Amino acid sequence: MDMKLWINGEWTDSADGATVEVENPATGEIVASVAKAGEKDVLKAVAAAKTAFEDGRWSGLTPADRARALWKLADLLEGRMEDFARVESEDTGKPYEFLSLGGDLPFCVDNLRFFAAAARDTGGHHAGEFAEGYTSIYRRDPVGVVGQISPWNYPLLMGVWKLGPALAAGCTAVLKPATITPRTSLMLAELTAEAGIPDGVVNVVVGNVGPMLTAHPDIRMVSLTGATETGKAVMKSAADTVKRVHLELGGKAPSLVFEDADVALVAEKLSLAAYCNSGQDCTAATRIICHKSIEAEVREAVVEAMKNVKVGDPFDSSTQMGSMISEKHRDAVAGFVQRAEKDGGSILCGGKVIDRAGYFFQPTVIADVKQDSEIVQKEVFGPVVTIQSFEDEKQAIAMGNDVVFGLASSVFTRDVARTMRVSRALEFGTVWVNDHLPMASETPHGGFKQSGFGKDLSAEAVGDYLVTKHVMINTAS
Repeated sequence: MDMKLWINGEWTDSADGATVEVENPATGEIVASVAKAGEKDVLKAVAAAKTAFEDGRWSGLTPADRARALWKLADLLEGRMEDFARVESEDTGKPYEFLSLGGDLPFCVDNLRFFAAAARDTGGHHAGEFAEGYTSIYRRDPVGVVGQISPWNYPLLMGVWKLGPALAAGCTAVLKPATITPRTSLMLAELTAEAGIPDGVVNVVVGNVGPMLTAHPDIRMVSLTGATETGKAVMKSAADTVKRVHLELGGKAPSLVFEDADVALVAEKLSLAAYCNSGQDCTAATRIICHKSIEAEVREAVVEAMKNVKVGDPFDSSTQMGSMISEKHRDAVAGFVQRAEKDGGSILCGGKVIDRAGYFFQPTVIADVKQDSEIVQKEVFGPVVTIQSFEDEKQAIAMGNDVVFGLASSVFTRDVARTMRVSRALEFGTVWVNDHLPMASETPHGGFKQSGFGKDLSAEAVGDYLVTKHVMINTAS
C-alpha cells in the first residue's frame, strides 16, 4: 500500500518526488513506499495549518461542533479497526490480536471519544472584580499551529494522543510520524476529512523533517514523544523562536517488590510489562527491585514467566511478543545484554537474538547487576528486565529514584500505609500499585526529571494546548 503526504485535506506527492520504503520488521520484507517530505513540503503543510487556524475554520467552531467531529472520527476509526491494526502490526512487528487489535486500537477510539468530551469542558474559567471599577475575564484560547512528532513504538496511539487534545483545544497541527512507521497516521489523517474536520487542520508529513518543524517561526508549540536526547535537541531548537515545548521522553521504570507481595502476581504483571510490545515502551518494567528475603522466589517466578512468553509471527493468534522494530535496534539491545554480562550480570534466561526471519530477541532476565551499571541506568528499550534486592524501604526508594528518568514506576505490597509513603517518595509521573502498565483516557501520563514535562491523556493534555488570556474591562466609565 503506497501512500502520499496528507497536506491541506488531500493526498500530495513530495515536491522532489522522494519516497521512503516501509519494512515489516517481523519478516524483513518491504511492504510499502511512502512519499518523503522535504523543506518545500513542510512549508506547504505549515502554511495550510496557519491559514486554517487564522481563518477560524476550526478554532472558530463551537466546542460542541469540534466535539461532534472528534466523536465521528472515533466512530470511523472503530469501524476500521481491523484495517488499522493490520497495518500497524505490519509496520511495527507487534502482535496483531494480542496488542494492535486487542489493545492499541480500542484505546485509540476511547481516547478520541474522551477528547471529544473534553472539548466541551468549562472547568477553570473565571470572571470577577479584582480591582475597583474593573471586571476581569480569563480566557483559555488555543495556542495556534502545533508541530507534533510521534514515535515508532505506538505509531497510531501516540498520534491520537497528540492530535486528540490539540484538536479539542482548537489548534491546527502538522504531525510528523516516525519515518519507519508512518502509514496508520496517514490513514487517520484521511479519516479526519470524512469526519468533517476542515482542510488544513490536520496535516501529516513523513521524513527527517523534525528540525524544520521545531525551527519554523509559525509553529507556536512542539510536542514530541521520543528519546531524551531528541527532546534536548527540540528544546534547543525551539528556544530560538520561544516555542512552547511538550515532551514525553525516555524511562527506566522501577518496580519495588516488598516482602509481603504476592509473588505470583508480581511475575504475572511484571513479565507482561517487560515483554509487551517487545519491551519497546518507555513505561516498561525494566528494574525489579525486591526485598532480599524473597529475591530467590521472585527470580524463579519471573524467569519462569518470561520463558513461557510466546514469541513469533505477529499474525499468529497465540503470539504474545513479536519482533523488534529493526535490525539496528535489535542489535543495540543485544549489545546492552552482552555488556551487562561482561560487567558481572547473570543472564537468568534469554539474552540472545532469535534465529529466524525478521528481528526477534528473546525475553531476558538479568540478575547480579550493580546500581551504577549501564543496564540499570540507561534505557534499553527491549524485552529485558533486571532484578536487584534491597534491605529496607528507604533503600528501595533510593534505588528506585537513582536514575535520570522519572516516567513510570510500580509498587507491590499489601500494606496500605507503605503504599502511601512509597508512592509519595517515588519521583515518577505514574506509580502503579500491584500492577504495571494499565492506563485510562481520563488519567494524566507524563514524566519527572529527564522524562520530560507536559501531560498526555486527561484534561491536563488539552490544557497544554491552551494559553490563558486576561481580558480586563473598565466598568466605571
